[in-house]
Amino acid sequence: MAIQWFPGHMNLTRKAIAERIKDIDVVIEVLDARLPASSANPLLAEMTGHKPTLKILNKQDMADPARTQAWLDHYNAIPGTRALALQASDAGAAQALAPACHALAPGRGGLAKPMRVLTCGVPNVGKSTLINSLTGKRHAKTGDEAGITKLEQRITLADDFYLYDTPGMLWPRIVVTQSGFNLAASGAIGRNAYDEEEVALELLDYLRRHYAPLLQARYKIAGADQMKDEEVLEAIGRQRGALLGKGKINTQKAAEIVITEFRTQVLGRITLETPAEYAQWLADAQVQEAARAEKKAARARKGKPADA
Repeated sequence: MAIQWFPGHMNLTRKAIAERIKDIDVVIEVLDARLPASSANPLLAEMTGHKPTLKILNKQDMADPARTQAWLDHYNAIPGTRALALQASDAGAAQALAPACHALAPGRGGLAKPMRVLTCGVPNVGKSTLINSLTGKRHAKTGDEAGITKLEQRITLADDFYLYDTPGMLWPRIVVTQSGFNLAASGAIGRNAYDEEEVALELLDYLRRHYAPLLQARYKIAGADQMKDEEVLEAIGRQRGALLGKGKINTQKAAEIVITEFRTQVLGRITLETPAEYAQWLADAQVQEAARAEKKAARARKGKPADA
C-alpha cells in the first residue's frame, strides 16, 4: 500500500515558500543522509529549481559513509548545486554553510546586498537542530516526530545574512512507493499514516539484502539474507521476547523494535538507497504513472468516472 501524508499546514507552507522564493538568493534543502533522494521534495524542486541550491545531507553519523560519498558526488555533479554532509547538532560543521552559500551566490554580501537564504526539507529531517547549531540559540523547536515546526521564522545569522526557516513539507502524492516506506521508517511521516508492520517488513527486506551482517549482529539471526521478511520479523520478536499467549509472536511489537532501532542507529550506520537504485525506482514509478494517466484518460473518453 502506498503511503501518503499531507496535513493542512503543509499546503500553507507551500504557498509561503512560493511567495518567499522571489526574494531568496540560495535555497538550503536539508536531506536525511540515510535516504537522500526519498527525502528530497520534488515539489520544492519545482518551486525553487531556478535558484542555487545547497543540499545538506544531515544525520551523516547515522548513514553508511561509502553511500554518503556516492550521494555527495551525485549532487555535486549537478550545475548550480553544492552538497555537504554533516551532523546538524555539530556547531563546527554547521559553520560551513555560510561559505557554501556565498560560493553559490558570490554577488551577495554586505549591508547593501545581504545574503537571503531559505531552508526547507521534509519533516523531522533536522532543520531546527541545524538552525539552533548555527545560531547557538534555541530558535526552533526540535523533536523526533514529524511536523513540529508550523510557522516560518526569519533568523539573522549576521548583519548581512538572513535565514528563513520553513516548516517541514512533504508533497501531496508520493509517486515512488519505496520513498514512502523509507520516509515512514525515518520518522518523516506521521504515525497515523502507515502500518508499522508493513514498514518494518519493507525495511527488513532491504536490510537482509544489503546489511545482513548488521541484522545478524544485533538480533543473532544466522542466514537472515536467505529468510523471508516475515520469518526475520518473527525471529526478532522471539529473540526480543515480544510474545503473545500460546507461543505466538507479537509482530506489532517486533515491528516497533525494528523501526525504533533503525531510527536510533542501534542497528548501525545504514543508508536505504543509492543513486542508481533511486533512479530505477523513479523510472519504474514514471512508467506506472503514465499507465495510470492513460487509463484515466481512456475512462474519460468513454464517459466513465476516473475511479470507476
